[in-house]
Amino acid sequence: MKKVAFWIGLLAALCFAKLNVSDFQAIVDSMVPNSRFGLSVRSVKTGEELVNIRGNEKFTPASTLKTLTTAAAIHFLPLDYEPKTFITLDGRKEGRVFNGVVNVRGQGDPNFSGRFYANPFHMLYAMVDSIKALGVDTIRGNIELDSSYYKGPWKSNPDNWRKNFFDAWYGAEIAPLNFNDNCGLLKIKPGKKVGDPAIVTIEPDVGYTEIRNLLKTAQKPKKRRKRLKWEYALDPERNIVTVSGDFDIEGDSAQVAFPIRNPVLYFDAAFKKALNDRGIVYVPEEIAAEETAGGSEKMQKRFLFSAAPLLSFLDEINQKSQNYHAETLLRNMGAELLNEGSVESGKQLEQKLLAEAGISGDDFEVYDGSGLSFRNRLKPTSETKLLAFMARHPKGEYYIRSFASPGVGSGSTRMKELKYPWLTQFKTGFIGEVHGLAGYIQTLDGDTLTVAMYLNETNKNPDAISKDVLDTLWMRLISQTNDNYGSLMEMKSMWQEARPIGDLSARLDFFSSKLVGRPYLLGPMGEGYLGDIDSKPLVYMDSVDCVTYVEHALAMALAPSAESIFDTHQKIRYFDGQIDYSYRKHYLIADWVGAGDFARMIEVPGDTTIVRTMPKNAFFKAKNLKYLVNGAPAEDPQVSIRYLPYDKAMELMSKPYEGPLLVLGVAFISKSSKIDAYHTGFVICIPGELPRVRHASSLKKRVVEMNMVDYLKSSKGKLPGISLFEFIQK
Repeated sequence: MKKVAFWIGLLAALCFAKLNVSDFQAIVDSMVPNSRFGLSVRSVKTGEELVNIRGNEKFTPASTLKTLTTAAAIHFLPLDYEPKTFITLDGRKEGRVFNGVVNVRGQGDPNFSGRFYANPFHMLYAMVDSIKALGVDTIRGNIELDSSYYKGPWKSNPDNWRKNFFDAWYGAEIAPLNFNDNCGLLKIKPGKKVGDPAIVTIEPDVGYTEIRNLLKTAQKPKKRRKRLKWEYALDPERNIVTVSGDFDIEGDSAQVAFPIRNPVLYFDAAFKKALNDRGIVYVPEEIAAEETAGGSEKMQKRFLFSAAPLLSFLDEINQKSQNYHAETLLRNMGAELLNEGSVESGKQLEQKLLAEAGISGDDFEVYDGSGLSFRNRLKPTSETKLLAFMARHPKGEYYIRSFASPGVGSGSTRMKELKYPWLTQFKTGFIGEVHGLAGYIQTLDGDTLTVAMYLNETNKNPDAISKDVLDTLWMRLISQTNDNYGSLMEMKSMWQEARPIGDLSARLDFFSSKLVGRPYLLGPMGEGYLGDIDSKPLVYMDSVDCVTYVEHALAMALAPSAESIFDTHQKIRYFDGQIDYSYRKHYLIADWVGAGDFARMIEVPGDTTIVRTMPKNAFFKAKNLKYLVNGAPAEDPQVSIRYLPYDKAMELMSKPYEGPLLVLGVAFISKSSKIDAYHTGFVICIPGELPRVRHASSLKKRVVEMNMVDYLKSSKGKLPGISLFEFIQK
């Protein structure tokens, strides 16, 4: 097992600058042999599918099917939708006695429980308190429970779920009147002495469940290999729990959740207990009209209750993966919009959603709302289409927020190694021999990727390894699409430090000085996972060259907010901010300054102009690209370069600067006619001091600062002159 953990840790740590999944299948084959792996990755921004490994085959999705259930709910139901429960009193009141009918109509509220409240009776007490507030302490008559909101049956999917699921809390029966997730908690403690019956109780105890206690208190065997065993069994139809076996007298306690049979009767018992707890006496009997006519007042009252709105319990479905809530929501949609609370009506709405999203309904074979049926099937490529549709949806942000993430909900133990957990949201899925992850990855370039990843037919491979493999591959995708994300975080932190600084020159001075001492590396940046030619990171602060040093400092200085740093940086670096090698500003004066968006040349007394032809056709041909202008082939461009000859530059930089703080850019003109400049940096002009240059030095192997005149002296004979440019703040 240690060897497996090592492999997983190693794979998670690997960082790929280009989105490359060529080894994903090999990893699956080595770690989960004989399983079937499927993957689809799609860009929300473009809609393009970036990765497809068996994405057109159908897979059992397990609980990732809940993404369809909740997508339909978000799409068709209003954001303020909340399931309702009505209580109606129809009869007569005489003194503090109500004679008549108390009708409770349920509309599928799954939260009459301790899920949102400290006490599972909270909502029932609220209902009873409303009756008590009418001056009633006795009810003579009938309590009617209206469960017609659902078509039934209460067993969620008797033909499509495994029989043993109905004996587990996650397979509880579904009804429009519910209490405590339609489950109970069996609690067990040893008796006082060996041979005594063990102590078995139920919480919450509403007097509905019968316990048949055959469990004995026993002494644990001295031999380690022998253990005491106990078990519980549920009657398939009646609400009877049988507990048998031997329970260790030295044991502390044990507890297990179990599903309740016939949830409407369970609600009835809980409601009557709430009446009793609040001091209201219930006398069940038929009331004839003439018995209540004299000396009484007619009473007709109706109250409405809701435990939680849709947006609150979406988290229970997508984060905590509650089957019960998903099954309830599927039926509620059908009841609200098609006047039938059933699985079939909910499925009709899901098919309508898929059609509106441009997805074939045949790509999703749906038998329930929770994903518990092994007959459910979907295509990963269509799942990512659905997720992308929801990401672009007007209510999409609420949908995405409901998903789990590392450390949250069903992701509480997943991807713990992820340094920046906010970069992903996902829905987990697991049933026997089936594992799935479906959700979102935020990328460094501002895109969102939708990902659907499945392992089916894992057979006897350990579930823990299957989960680790999916987590590892998911983290690989995050690493590839967020290469050097730490640099962006560092830039944001620096930007926050400079919030009080408003003047552009002062901001440039601040950021350029913060990077002094940063290591030098030629060409440290590229187009990241988007790049076929240069896939180095889109942002890289670990080391810089002369151009990337200026670009990083300028982006931080110009960005109006910390969140806009990346976009500002890419607009500085690329024409139209389009991240592509062919759009990169490769030539400093011709492209970087010449674009005129963020910098422009300035006139200096004594300067002159030369014209050079930039060999862009040859430059791009070397990369198997064509030089295009407005989409058409073009001749090599000519560029006019205004520059200050070396001698005049020496003269200018030998004088103390007079004026307010000023930070300019400088281009050191190349002697070669094939490029415009060979080096760049910042010129820092401080009142009363000699101008200084800050630049990423290939000689010093770091960002340095020195008097400009000293740098010029060291370049004598190699430097025709310099061009100065100012930065533009829009």
